[in-house]
Amino acid sequence: MKTALITGATSGIGKSTAYEFAKHGINLILCGRRQERLEELQTELSETVKVHTLCFDVRDKERVFKSIGELPQEFSSIDILVNNAGNAHGLDPIQTGNLDDWDAMLDINVKGLLYVSKAVIPKMISQKSGHIINIGSIAGKEVYPNGNVYCASKHAVDAINKAMQIDLNKYGIRVGAIHPGLVETEFSNVRFKGDDKRADTVYNGFDPLQSEDIADIIAFVVTRPYHVNIADLVVFPTAQANSTIVNKSL
Repeated sequence: MKTALITGATSGIGKSTAYEFAKHGINLILCGRRQERLEELQTELSETVKVHTLCFDVRDKERVFKSIGELPQEFSSIDILVNNAGNAHGLDPIQTGNLDDWDAMLDINVKGLLYVSKAVIPKMISQKSGHIINIGSIAGKEVYPNGNVYCASKHAVDAINKAMQIDLNKYGIRVGAIHPGLVETEFSNVRFKGDDKRADTVYNGFDPLQSEDIADIIAFVVTRPYHVNIADLVVFPTAQANSTIVNKSL
């Protein structure tokens, strides 16, 4: 039975992926910042698979390495890493951007992904097997108005994903990225700092992707025969053509 570590597991794509993996009999190491939500997930999913939780912020380098380094023996062999934790903060032109927002996006989306990967990769190298899924964004393929630093952080994820494929190739480790378009999660509520009315307008007038859609794709990717690696995948809702064109009449 395989074991997967999922960051950002308490909501959105991470949470849906935990449920989807449990359906496939994959044991879970669920990581997030909200202990209460982690405990709720553990209680529910433990009926199906083995579940271990780690409460940390991916920005906390020492906590990341300590938590992953001290996993119980039965969870110490990690077959799948889903680097899902990520956030957008603000939607401002670069000249009026908030420095704290910039720091948060770079620290979570780039450095946090690197810290978790650095903690997990040695385990995969010793096994000479493993599968890393990096959750990117269409913002990592295009730059859109006022996206500046968020787009930069997701372009970095795209580059890191490609670099991982090269560096880890000789160890037989599969690496791939999934780049979603508009997915209806807490993402916009975080970006607009709790302004639910503004967040809701992002998804009005069309049928956006749901977190379950991405979780289903992630499960498909990790269940391919081992000689198959889906290296780079962009997924949109049908109404979306690119980062700025969305047909709100569908």
